[in-house]
Amino acid sequence: MTQRAHPLSHAGRRLLDRRGFLGDAAASLGAIALAGLLEQNGLLAAESATGSIPPAINPAAPLGARTPHFAPRAKQVLMIFCSGACSHLDTWDYKPELQKRDGQPMPGFEKLVTFQGPSGNLARSPYEFRPRGQCGKHCSDLLPNLAELADEMCFIHSLTAKSNTHGPGENQMSTGFTIEGFPSIGAWVSYALGSECDNLPAFVAIPDTRGVPQTGPANWSSGFLPAVFQGTSFNSQRPILNLAVPSEIAPAADTAARDFARLLNDRHLARHAGDSELAARIASYELAAKLQLSAPEVGDLSRESAATADMYGVNDANPLLAGFARNCLLARRLLERGVRFVQLFNGAYAMGEGVGNWDGHKQLKSDYDRHGPILDKPAAALLSDLKARGMLRDTLVVWTTEFGRMPVFQVGAKGRDHNPEGFTVWLAGAGVKRATSYGATDEFGYRAVENVSTIYDLHATILHLLGLDHRRLTFTHNGAERRLTDVHGHVIGDVLA
Repeated sequence: MTQRAHPLSHAGRRLLDRRGFLGDAAASLGAIALAGLLEQNGLLAAESATGSIPPAINPAAPLGARTPHFAPRAKQVLMIFCSGACSHLDTWDYKPELQKRDGQPMPGFEKLVTFQGPSGNLARSPYEFRPRGQCGKHCSDLLPNLAELADEMCFIHSLTAKSNTHGPGENQMSTGFTIEGFPSIGAWVSYALGSECDNLPAFVAIPDTRGVPQTGPANWSSGFLPAVFQGTSFNSQRPILNLAVPSEIAPAADTAARDFARLLNDRHLARHAGDSELAARIASYELAAKLQLSAPEVGDLSRESAATADMYGVNDANPLLAGFARNCLLARRLLERGVRFVQLFNGAYAMGEGVGNWDGHKQLKSDYDRHGPILDKPAAALLSDLKARGMLRDTLVVWTTEFGRMPVFQVGAKGRDHNPEGFTVWLAGAGVKRATSYGATDEFGYRAVENVSTIYDLHATILHLLGLDHRRLTFTHNGAERRLTDVHGHVIGDVLA
């Protein structure tokens, strides 16, 4: 008689063994716990990643707060973006050898050709560098107020970019890719975490009062992510439009109309419970209605004390400084109310090369003498204010620009050309080592040579501080699992507190 095959596999029969099952379960739980601890500390090898973890998004509340992959150090991000490629050599990256060899050819690069053509000789910074704070970090006199906060900052001196052109450079810093069409980092964060504020957007972009950066809305686009995660753009001078109720509509009538619309929406949604697009559309309209009350309040800077206004420079005689000061104060008020990601721009392109931005090709000294004060006092006040209010415990501050500038002046000019080979960004606040410098450029500040880092690494580190694994935060688009860091990026563990 033929013996019938057992319906259970070998693995299945083994599970019937009680002692084996309990032993395996105990070992497995220990392994899961170990993996969780390694993941939380950024020590899990890339090969051990278990795949993407799409956020569980409720269509009826797409911006509702969501749980990160692991315990976060930061809950919010403020990114201060200096458009035009602010020179690291005239702000944060002190190079005594550059000062010493001023006017000499750069050794090994005597015939260097860069973005706008042949380069001239080495040019020392026109600004003196001095030790700042208790840490003694050398920073230039261009930004004295920010320099005095060096004890709060973690400098990354070895960042590199993929492009030496402003548009692609801005795109990479904001989205991870040099071409347009990809989601911005703020959109990725909104997609992953939602917001703890239900009456303001999760992601707000604050353009300079002089205009927008070169690639404009591409810096805060949602790309192929759902549109609800794109940045909402407004500033202290140009608030969100069409918020006011027409004067001919009485407040009671407006309230009654909203209540009736909500009743109809609820009934319609109940009949079409599986329609996620409908739920998302209703949620967006409800947020728009809430903005009619919340946006005017958050933008009403008259609620701030006179001392706070003076600290930021809101009433400064320089209208450009005063405009940026109001934007900085608006940024703090947004963060204070739980907005997840605020992208604050300093500089714009509408006024031409170097005039309204940091693109100092021809006359760096006169350009930077104009731009430095506009950035310095308001941004320093914002960082100090966040610290005084205890907000740096949960807020990560990132100061950045699209790339650096050359240690030589351009032929026939007194300015520096574009340089993606090495530049500086700094971090401050939640989860970041204070008074720290990481990486280095060469003796002239031309090329990153120590702990060379990429924008992918910077983005991975920002996501990590928010409790997100950059390898597992993905979105399927055109059959591909897309992510902010493409197929690159490592968390810069040495900058983490």
